[in-house]
Formats: sequence, structure tokens, C-alpha cells
Amino acid sequence: MEVLDLTPWRCPEPLLRLKLWLRDAKAGQIVTIRLADAGSRQDIPVYLQRLGHRVILTPEPDNTLSLQLVVGATQSS
Repeated sequence: MEVLDLTPWRCPEPLLRLKLWLRDAKAGQIVTIRLADAGSRQDIPVYLQRLGHRVILTPEPDNTLSLQLVVGATQSS
């Protein structure tokens, strides 16, 4: 599975890099995204859900957030 490690960067860089990655993403594509910045951990999952992607959050013990993104798959109720 592809991993997009955005932990080295602080806001707004993770969001900008994610937007660039999404330009080439295909519907159904799955990627694990790792975030360390507090603002990004809060804002990016909400942003992705608003775009209609499925997001599964996994808080990590090292104060980072891993999320699994399924491109174009809406959240199930």
C-alpha cells in the first residue's frame, strides 16, 4: 500500500502536498497518510471527507495521526 508521509512538514505544507497527490489519484485508490502537525491532524481529515473521500483515522502513540484514504469512496453511515 502506498504511504504519503507528511510528518516532516508543518501547516500549510502537508495540505499543499496532499492536494498535489490528489491531482493524480484515481477513484478507489488507497493511501495511508501520516501527519504530525496539530493543525494538519485536525484539518486534513475534515477536508478529505468534505471532498467525498472515505477516511479511517488511527491515532498513533508518538502523537502522530495515520489515516487511510480511499479516493472517491464516500463515508458509510
